[in-house]
Parts: sequence; C-alpha cells; structure tokens
Amino acid sequence: MPITRAAKRATVRLGAVVLAGTLLAACGSGSSDSSDSANGKVTLTVDLFGSFGYKEAGLYAEYEKLNPGVTIKQTDTEDEVDYWKSLQTRLAGGGGLADVQGVEVGRIASVTQQQSDKFQDLKEYGADKLKDQFADAKWSAATTEDGKILGLGTDVGPEAMCYRTDLFEQAGLPTDRDELAQKWSTWDGYLELGEQYKKKAPAKSAWLDSIGSLYQVVIGQEKERYYDASGKLIYEENPAVKAAWDTAVKASDAGLSAKLDQWSPQWNQAFAAGSFATIPCPAWMLGYIKGQAGDTGKGKWDIAKLPGGAGNWGGSYLSVPRAAEHKKEAYELIKWLTAPEQQAKLFNKQGNFPSSTGAIEKIAAAEDAYFSGAPIGQIFGDAAKASPVQVLGVHDQNVVQQLTNALGEVERKGTSSEKAWETAKKGVANVIG
Repeated sequence: MPITRAAKRATVRLGAVVLAGTLLAACGSGSSDSSDSANGKVTLTVDLFGSFGYKEAGLYAEYEKLNPGVTIKQTDTEDEVDYWKSLQTRLAGGGGLADVQGVEVGRIASVTQQQSDKFQDLKEYGADKLKDQFADAKWSAATTEDGKILGLGTDVGPEAMCYRTDLFEQAGLPTDRDELAQKWSTWDGYLELGEQYKKKAPAKSAWLDSIGSLYQVVIGQEKERYYDASGKLIYEENPAVKAAWDTAVKASDAGLSAKLDQWSPQWNQAFAAGSFATIPCPAWMLGYIKGQAGDTGKGKWDIAKLPGGAGNWGGSYLSVPRAAEHKKEAYELIKWLTAPEQQAKLFNKQGNFPSSTGAIEKIAAAEDAYFSGAPIGQIFGDAAKASPVQVLGVHDQNVVQQLTNALGEVERKGTSSEKAWETAKKGVANVIG
C-alpha cells in the first residue's frame, strides 16, 4: 500500500480472496549468491512506496533477531507514480536497484508481460512450493505464461467506508455503523447523506476527501474495468467506468468534496484537522489514517460497509530484481514477510488485509480500538470474499492516473465532465502510445 496507495496503491489489490489454503510458515535466511556476504553478514535493501507497515509493525526487527547478521534498510517514496518512474529508470540502467522492490498490483501485468527479464524468477529458490499459501488470483497475477514467479503477494484491498463519528454527531447524522450501512446501501444513498451533512457540517469540513478517491472505490467493485480478459483496452466503452466517473462528478457538482489531492501534504494534514467526514477505505488505509490522524484521532473514527456492494482497491507484491546484489537472501526475507503469521501480525497492527489464505483465518475476529472497536476482521473479510476477481491489464495504473487527474480538474477548476473525459482519453493515448 498497500500504504499509499492509489494512487499508492491504486488499481486494485486483487479482488476475491479464496478462503482455502495450507498454513505454511516461512522463516530463516539462506546462503547468499553474492561474495559480499561471505563473512556471514548482509545488508538487505528494501525499496517501497507508501507505507507497507513492516517497520511500524516491528517485522524487520523481528526478522533481524531471527537471522543474526542480517540488517534491513528500507527506502520509501510517498507517491507510487513517482516510485514507478524511478524504478523504470533504474531497471533500464541496471543500477541502483534494491534487493527487494515493491510492485503495485496495477503494475504487475507490466512486470509479467513486459519486464520478466528484469526480475528474478523466484521459482529458482523454491517459491512454487508456496502456491497453496495464497489466494489463486493473487498468485496467478505474478506468474508469467511460461511459469516464472516474479513476486510474492503482500496484501489485497477489500473496501469499506471510514468516517468520523464526532463530525457526524455535530451534523446531526447517525453514527451507528450498521444503520449507516443501510442508509448508504447505494451510492445515491451515500451522496444523499452527504447532502444532509453539508447542511449542518462543522466549519471547513466536507463530506469526502476527493472525487478521485470516490471514483477509485466505485470502480473497484467491477471485474472488468480498463481491459477485458483478452487484453483489449476497453475503458472508453466500458459502462462501469462511465458509471464510476459519473458518480464522482455528481459528488463534485453537489459540492461534497474537500478537493484534496490524495497523498499531498494538505491531504495528510486533513486527517487530523477534520477536513472531511468520510473517506473510501480499503483495508490498507487504516494504518495510514492512524499515522496521519495520530493519537488524538483514536475513537473518533469508525468503519461501515461500503455502499454499492463489495469491492477491492489495491494490493502489492514484493519482487527481487535480477540485478539485486543479494537475491537469495532477498527471497528468504520476502518469503518470511508474506507468510501467514506475518501477514496476520501486519493486519492486526496496520490493517493491511492478507493475501495469504492461512492469515485470513487467523484475523477473522479482529477488532480495532482506534476505529471505535470496529470488527475489522469481519468487515474486510466479508468484503474480500465477495469482491470480484479483477482483470488486470498492462497499463491499468496509467489509465487510473489519467482518469483521476482529469477528475481533479473537474472538482478544482470547474472543468466540464465532457471536456475532462476528453482530456483523460488524450492523456491515456499519450502515456501508453
């Protein structure tokens, strides 16, 4: 996340999660394929985007304790788009790559279909033995047609709606999560409740953060979005994309958005300032909210079922570049980080919903005191089971970026929906050629 993630983790961290699998523990560090670690010590570099939560959850420290001589150093880029551009430059030059690189789910088709020569086939280290540990959709997305395994899945992004109970109370709205789920069972219901909020909202507080995030969560409820199963680009004629776009524009026309760029400093500050009352909330967003809202936000947030049905937004992979210095040790690290035990710990501490089937069973009863005791294991578990298995395309993330950029023009500059759509189409054409 993925967190950020849209954006940071943007296009969806794979849909449906199949609740069947084998519990496999993965632990330990193997011998290096680099002479630099002949003395028994190795520094593993990990380069990620957003906030994957490993450091915050104490997993790096735990791994170092289990594997004396291993030191983990992480670098982080806030925005996934910036991260991907930098990664592409380094992959092209073959230098400056970390031992472990994060890959957003919206990029994984690009890795498997266009860049398989740049990433290590993890099957050479025995990764094929881990297949039953992961949901089928998550596993297959990182596997090439000829069977190379180019990444291990971290999380998926089942969706809910996070909201500020204190702001709801001030505006005279109900705060019970089950009652709200009924009132906003549809997206029209969600926008109608937003209209009610607007009438009595606290000063400088909007209904939601941005229409870009609204678009992302609505389109996350669809199986086919930007590509069909044959690999054809279909976003222009896909009614699901247009419906998600229209819902976002409707929210903008109603004046319900705080008009904040996701992942911007202003957006980060808004979590604590109460600048918006609701935010579309894939599971990985929980840790991000905690980080931005801080201790003063504890108990002010809650989580309810998503309007319009189950959906998925985001999810990531950990991969090892072929040019990495310590490929074998890097594999052992990502095997351990993505094992059921560690994925369960990460969810309990940061909210990243597991892609490991064994971990999903472990967190079914989880609750989160920060979010008013919300039964996060049940809410996100039910969403994961009901979410569609999404079709992923080579340029998913590029299409998302252009569409959300254009929606930003609608909400901040008053650009017409029609003109913004044409701008988005031109942007997609320029990016993907």
